Amino acid sequence: MTESITIRHLSAREAREQIGALSAVLIDCVEGGASVSFMSPLTRERADAFWQGVAQGVAEGERILLVAQEDTSGWIVGTVQIVLKQPENQPHRADIAKMLVHGRARKRGIGAALMRAAEDAARKAGKSVLVLDTVTGGDAERLYERAGWTKSGVIPNYALWPKGGFCDTTVFYKQVSPA
Repeated sequence: MTESITIRHLSAREAREQIGALSAVLIDCVEGGASVSFMSPLTRERADAFWQGVAQGVAEGERILLVAQEDTSGWIVGTVQIVLKQPENQPHRADIAKMLVHGRARKRGIGAALMRAAEDAARKAGKSVLVLDTVTGGDAERLYERAGWTKSGVIPNYALWPKGGFCDTTVFYKQVSPA
């Protein structure tokens, strides 16, 4: 039987306390082939440093960090960020970043639940335009389309796969009504 999942915000303190678990999800995704800004092999030190920066951004109010956590085990199986800090002429916009689900927890609706929670958190933060990008043709692209995001275009050779070689990126946006 599948455990129940809870989506929750992490404070900066909680993010720092959970760096090991967050790094485990990031490393699993990168080593599994996800193009999410890191090259393989992703060391624990590099992953930890990334999450330290995220925790600092949470502390400064520049981003919101959400996690998907199994209720009984407490295992963090996924995460997403809402980047609130934008240029001064874009106070109404947020970026959705690093939507990650551990390979052993996929196909359970966790990505969709994280996206719904991210949209809700952005709304509550007063944001009305959300933007994200993802590898063209991947599972995440299909997830965003099912969630009602609008594809604005594809950028060829935008990034590298973790083990090398170019990949295209699709840019999406979604208009939401602030809470």
